[in-house]
Amino acid sequence: MTQVLNIVGGGMAGSEAAWQAASMGVDVVIHEMRPKVATFAHRTGDLAEMVCSNSFRSDDDEQNAVGLLHWEMRAAGGIIMEMADRHRLPAGGALAVDRDAFSRSVTERLRAHPKITVKASEFTSLPESGQWIIATGPLTSDALGAAIAHETGRDALAFFDAIAPIVHFDSIDMSKAWMQSRYDKGDTEEERTAYINCPMDRDCYEAFIDALLAAEKTEFHEGETAGYFDGCLPIEVMAERGRETLRHGPMKPVGLTNPHQPEIKAHAVVQLRRDNALGTLYNIVGFQTKMKYGAQSSVFRMIPGLENASFARLGGIHRNTFLNSPTLLDRQMRLRTRPHIRFAGQITGVEGYVESAAMGLVAGRLAAADILGNTLPEVPQDSAMGALLHHITGGAEAKSFQPMNVNFGLFRPVEGLKGGRRGRVHRYKAYTDRAKAAWRDWLAVQNMSFVS
Repeated sequence: MTQVLNIVGGGMAGSEAAWQAASMGVDVVIHEMRPKVATFAHRTGDLAEMVCSNSFRSDDDEQNAVGLLHWEMRAAGGIIMEMADRHRLPAGGALAVDRDAFSRSVTERLRAHPKITVKASEFTSLPESGQWIIATGPLTSDALGAAIAHETGRDALAFFDAIAPIVHFDSIDMSKAWMQSRYDKGDTEEERTAYINCPMDRDCYEAFIDALLAAEKTEFHEGETAGYFDGCLPIEVMAERGRETLRHGPMKPVGLTNPHQPEIKAHAVVQLRRDNALGTLYNIVGFQTKMKYGAQSSVFRMIPGLENASFARLGGIHRNTFLNSPTLLDRQMRLRTRPHIRFAGQITGVEGYVESAAMGLVAGRLAAADILGNTLPEVPQDSAMGALLHHITGGAEAKSFQPMNVNFGLFRPVEGLKGGRRGRVHRYKAYTDRAKAAWRDWLAVQNMSFVS
């Protein structure tokens, strides 16, 4: 009997894992509990639904590690990057997508694949046999999370993640706001005007910070401690670190000129990024928040241009669960105590859509190779995939392990390169050249043809 690969979770990682395995000729069943069982953050039952930002971040594959990860996923025939490219929105040098069209197209493509079956089912325990990938993401159900914690002999680690609000474009006052990408970045006029900018003078900024700090926040349950991933801090947590923190973070005014008052330099700028292809929805960049809904409406309407803002979605906060992967997973992403189970995605301790999908890609290929009776060579550490995989499966310090975005700090140094700011461009280019060569070689050795 042909062995089936079962994947629990139909998010970025589960979807990519299914696509890779099915493309290698393996029968796959995706077990996704939505829409049968809802979560705080999801709105639909679609696969690969984007619940926070609609951005895959930088698409620069020569000077940015996440852009390099984009390149590697495209080279491997990844469905996530294919659909992201298909539903791309103007966002300067970043890769932003129409979130609904993106997830809908991923869902349709996976459901249409002859080797993929999607079942609406929730798992509350770990499977005893077969080949499995658990890719339940940061919103792993309480029951399955408890089963994982019981198996690993320790409590599951957790941090808190926050979601940014989305605004209806027609409610933004464009007599105060303007459209411009920072430093006019982009090859086309549409890309150079991909963001809406709302300027603040010093008095407005100070009043905004006061209101932000005083606003009523979501309280944690007794016994929970809030540990945040630094790449997705709520704005009020950033403000608590210092009154200037936001002005040097998501509200930095550099690289922007207000055409309504070109002679006046804004003290701070709030940016909004297009959230759908129609341009009817914009999300407030970097404005993840744990403020209660009433407080959000009043505080965010202090922003010039958003005085009469209509919100398609307000921000929120949810608990994210992840493993201490350096102690629990081997280099094949298998649970050491149950090697028939692999983990993929954010539950492994990677952070971000792209990183989650990338670990799904690797897990899907490794699991499919096992089922087909093949042994894949180790994922090259000098690739972006390999650097991230090495970090979560032994490269990181287990005692202080926290979710991590891909970055060049995870890469082995290239010998003979000069340091300093001037040398950084050459260093990053050396990293990406080496990574691309290593990744091409890894794909070539497999000599696998895609049948999708």
